[in-house]
Amino acid sequence: MEHLHDVNSSSSHSSVNTELMSQTGYTVLAVIMGVFSVAGIALNVLVIVVTIRHRKLRQPLSYALVNLAICDLGCAVFGGLPTTVTNAMGYFSLGRVGCVLEGFAVSFFGIAGLCTVGIISVERYIVVCYPMGAVLFQTRHAVAGVLLSWLWSFVWNTPPLFGWGSFELEGVKTSCAPNWYSRDVGNMSYIIIYFSLCFAVPFSIIIVSYSRLLWTLHKVTKLQISDTGSTNHVEVQVVRMIVVMVLAFLVTWLPYAAMALAVIMDSSLYIDPIIATIPVYLAKSSTVYNPIIYIFMNRQFRGYAIPTVLCGWNPWASDSEITEGENTMASFIKSQRVSTKESLKE
Repeated sequence: MEHLHDVNSSSSHSSVNTELMSQTGYTVLAVIMGVFSVAGIALNVLVIVVTIRHRKLRQPLSYALVNLAICDLGCAVFGGLPTTVTNAMGYFSLGRVGCVLEGFAVSFFGIAGLCTVGIISVERYIVVCYPMGAVLFQTRHAVAGVLLSWLWSFVWNTPPLFGWGSFELEGVKTSCAPNWYSRDVGNMSYIIIYFSLCFAVPFSIIIVSYSRLLWTLHKVTKLQISDTGSTNHVEVQVVRMIVVMVLAFLVTWLPYAAMALAVIMDSSLYIDPIIATIPVYLAKSSTVYNPIIYIFMNRQFRGYAIPTVLCGWNPWASDSEITEGENTMASFIKSQRVSTKESLKE
């Protein structure tokens, strides 16, 4: 039974991979990836343009959000579009050099984006859990976080370009990624370190940050339960947003990380190419989900973005269901802590 990486060669294959999937199957994948790519490019360009045009959106927290949009845009342009073309053709037509360049570009932008999601979780933890000034989140911290995400990704994605690790075709052989399958000692050592520092570390940071944020929110709101026993509407909105963020991260990245870890741990493991393609596409779909979750769930940003798309018309302009205090989670926690302190003094 052959491993995935032995089925085809990225540098010599010039015909349809009929042994893996029919041309109809490749066409379906091309349509799916094409939709993800076009939507991802449109949404992330919108995020960047709207933020540049409106000064009120240039907050310290927005730096990471715009950086995430840039990362997702890079993944869609350098990963999504080429994969759409190669799927339409039924084989990887870019040659060995194209495989290396695509694999590096997607990994570089993808890991930078993944690190940015981790930085966003830390930023929100700081802003929400220390709203009274104990820890101030300023522009220099935001810039440092953005630079760190790019530096971290660059450091750990360049080694395959110089011989430590490699990029190889994955799934149904129409896109490239770090080579999870090679049992070479050098490649294995790189993949283990790469997985630990570029997947496990951001994942741990995100889970810990949002867990502590939810715990802080729970402790504060527990003291503010109304006489009727109902919790504050803002708390419900905050919790809903955090749950959506965490679930989206798990759905898009955990299957891919789990598959990579399984392959690393068991050298004899065989994963059907079609099955192996599903986690790949889920991870790449984050270019669409990220701007929707992290940006458009923000009422202030939505207030500027929707009129931009609809030529000045905003159907939510008169929406009074969500109060202004819901623009940030910090405003809710701060008000709750202030009222709690006042009640304790009394």
